[in-house]
Amino acid sequence: MTSKVDEALSYEQARDELIEVVRRLEAGGTTLEESLALWERGEELAEVCRHWLEGARARLDAALAEEEAEDEKRSGA
Repeated sequence: MTSKVDEALSYEQARDELIEVVRRLEAGGTTLEESLALWERGEELAEVCRHWLEGARARLDAALAEEEAEDEKRSGA
């Protein structure tokens, strides 16, 4: 579950932090506890990114549907 602070992150902020989390996990050298905390943070950030992308997809779908409806009106279908 994402926090209110996470919900305020822009897509770009969440993506950039997620990239850093992945980099740190791939680099290794962290304790098990640190690795788990990083993984959990990564999951939260991925959810924020998913939320933004789903919203963008919905906006695109709505715009395309509106354009299609206008095209049908113009063509008399």
